[in-house]
Amino acid sequence: MKSVQEDIKTGNYKGAYLFYGEESYLKQQYKQKLLKGLMPQEDTMNFSRFQGKGIQVREVIDLGETLPFLAERRVILLEDTGFFKNKCEELADYLKELPDYLCLIFVEEEVDKRSRMYKAVKAAGRITEFARQDEKSLVRWILGLLGREGKKITQKNMELLLTKTGTDMGNVRMEVEKLLTYTMGRDVITAEDIEAVCTTQTTNKIFDMVRAVAEKNQKKALDLYYDLLTLKEPPMRILFLLARQFYQLLQTKEMAMEGGNQQEIASRLKVPPFAVRNLLSCARQYTREQLKQAVEDFAEAEEAVKTGRLQDVMSVELLIIKYSQQVS
Repeated sequence: MKSVQEDIKTGNYKGAYLFYGEESYLKQQYKQKLLKGLMPQEDTMNFSRFQGKGIQVREVIDLGETLPFLAERRVILLEDTGFFKNKCEELADYLKELPDYLCLIFVEEEVDKRSRMYKAVKAAGRITEFARQDEKSLVRWILGLLGREGKKITQKNMELLLTKTGTDMGNVRMEVEKLLTYTMGRDVITAEDIEAVCTTQTTNKIFDMVRAVAEKNQKKALDLYYDLLTLKEPPMRILFLLARQFYQLLQTKEMAMEGGNQQEIASRLKVPPFAVRNLLSCARQYTREQLKQAVEDFAEAEEAVKTGRLQDVMSVELLIIKYSQQVS
């Protein structure tokens, strides 16, 4: 990212840029910064955008060979093309001989680093990966957003906020903006503020449901399930997320039994450390054998739905009831 910022600062641009990775918010931010640097004023004559699969490579090359009209450069933006996962020999060859006035910007989610396109862009310009931010980076960023507005938040409430929002920076930014508006005139953000205005992501609602199940709070678990259905979440997606959550609990349980610490578990599971604290707390409610059985039950339920032996809404309901029953 620093190299891209340096290019924008100095005005010494490369012939090609590739931005890729899961962190869409940062990726879009840097795309806009680069476009603004390359073309300070809107220039529809010398800017072209292609998006999605099925792009005609010859059309891109023909545009690239067209001299800019009353301008220093021509810019072509290509998004979600799949060129870095599938073969695109003609464009890879063209990248070796780009005209001085041309800048190609590729924005992708996934790439194959072994592909000719990846290697061609690397030789012709710059490649930047935008991965999900770790907890420390997210916390620093959020504190910066809040600090600019004179707001303060405790560590505990910061964790509550991230538990609600997840780690997607675009979603975090949106929820922080809601908090700033809601707390106008006050300088401290409280847990009550977060509970009042922040929307819990589906995956976090699933964990709340799992926690309710673990605590044998059957009514709360079922209420959360019905809430998700009201929000038009497909039962099979809920089943998949529940199965994944129980598998994470099993992994957490096993790693803890082997002496793994919180940081090691977070690294293995690719989740923030504060999420591991929640997982450990929930995993303690079950034995290893119970969690293994739960994972098997979820797999069997999915098979039963796919083969028509069980209705999808009922399959999830039965599992929630089974694992939230009070043991007499």
